[in-house]
Amino acid sequence: MRRRVVLTGLGPITCIGTGREAFWQSIRAGHSGISRITTFDTSALKAHCGGEIRDWDPTRFFPPHRLKRLDRYAQFAVASALLALEDAGLTWSREQPTHRVGVSFGTALGGIANAESEHQHFLKKGARGVNQTLALQVFGGSAHSNVAIECGFRGPGTTNSNSCASGVIAVGEAMRYIRDGMADVMIAGGAEAPLSPLSFGAFDFIKTMSRWTGEPPFACRPFDLERDGFVMGEGGASLVVEEYEHARRRGARIYAEVLGYSLNNEAYHMTTPLPSGESVIACMREALADAQVSAESVEYINAHASGTQLNDANECQAIKAVFGDHASRLAVSGTKAYTAHPLGATGAIETAICALAIREGFIPPTLHHRTFDPACDMDIVPNTGREQPLRIAMNNAFGFGGINAVLILGRVE
Repeated sequence: MRRRVVLTGLGPITCIGTGREAFWQSIRAGHSGISRITTFDTSALKAHCGGEIRDWDPTRFFPPHRLKRLDRYAQFAVASALLALEDAGLTWSREQPTHRVGVSFGTALGGIANAESEHQHFLKKGARGVNQTLALQVFGGSAHSNVAIECGFRGPGTTNSNSCASGVIAVGEAMRYIRDGMADVMIAGGAEAPLSPLSFGAFDFIKTMSRWTGEPPFACRPFDLERDGFVMGEGGASLVVEEYEHARRRGARIYAEVLGYSLNNEAYHMTTPLPSGESVIACMREALADAQVSAESVEYINAHASGTQLNDANECQAIKAVFGDHASRLAVSGTKAYTAHPLGATGAIETAICALAIREGFIPPTLHHRTFDPACDMDIVPNTGREQPLRIAMNNAFGFGGINAVLILGRVE
C-alpha cells in the first residue's frame, strides 16, 4: 500500500493577488495582472509587458533585521510558505524543530536579479558598496533553506532549478518524499523575481517573449492564432503537501490528492520542443500510470500553454496522442494570461489552480482568446470559466532544456 499524499494548504503570491482567497477571487473574476513594466526602462527592448506585483509589502511578513538577509526571490519563497502553513492550520516553531517536515522548492533563476542590482553597486563603489549578505542571497537553494530556518523544518530540503518545470517538479518530488516515508509533511513550491533589465532582456534577445504593443493584458494569448511569445512575471506559491492519514487525524481541509507524477527530458534542443512530441507524450502517459488512473478519467488539463507558437501547438498535438477520442471531451485551459509566467514558480501556482478547480468545481478559462488556431483545435475554455465538478486534473509544465513534468491531482471523496 502506497502512502497517500494530499494538498492541505495554499499560499500564492502573484500579480493577481496574495493569499488563497484574493488569488481565487481574481481567477473567478477573469482578472489579468499583466501590465506594462514599470520597475525599469524597457525602451531599448522589444518586450514591454510583464506580471509585476506592485503591492508587495514584505514588512507584513518580516521584521527589518530579517529583511536584510532576504532578497525579493527569497521573500516570495518564505512568505508563500507562511501563507500556506496558515491556510493549512499547521503550527510550527523555530525553537522546537521537527524532523518529519521538509521543504521542496523550485526556481529557474534564483537570486540572479538581486545579483544584477548589486553588481551595479559594485561598479560604483567597489566591494564595500555590495550587500554583505549577497553570497547568502544569490544561490537558488536560499529558498528552501530560508523556509526551513524560519520554521524549524529539519526534514528533506531541496531546491531544484529545472527552468519553467521547477514548480511542478518541487511538488512531485515532495509527493515522493512522503510516499516513500521520508516525511509526513512537505512545503513545496516555487519562487521567482526575474524582472530586472538583464534577466528580462536576456529572454527578449532570444525572441521568446511577446512583443505586443497593444493593451497589456492581451500580450499573453495562449492557443490564439496570433500569439507571439510568453510574458514574464514574478511571484511564488507554496503548497502544504501532507500524508493523507496525518491530515485526516488533525481534521485538515483537503483540496486535492496528488495521485501521480512524471519527469523526463527531450534531449533535443534548449528552446525548441521535439517536433514529434514523443517525450511530452511519454511524460503524460507515465504520470497517468503512476497515478493508476486511465486517460478517460481525466476531465481537465491545466496546460503549460506559454503563448509561443511552437509550444502551444506541440502540446495540443501531444494531448491528442495521449487521450485519443477523449481529447475532444477534455477541458484544456492555459492560465498564464492571468499571472503571466513567473518561470520556475509557475508550476506551483498552476498546481494551486488545479487544486482549487477540483475543490471548488470551477474550470478557469483561457483568457484573451480572439482568433481560432487550427493547430490548437481543442476545448480551451475560451474567455469564460465553467462551473463543473471535477474528479481528476492534469497539470503540465515544460521548460527550457527539454524538461517535461506532469502532475495528476484528484478529488478526495
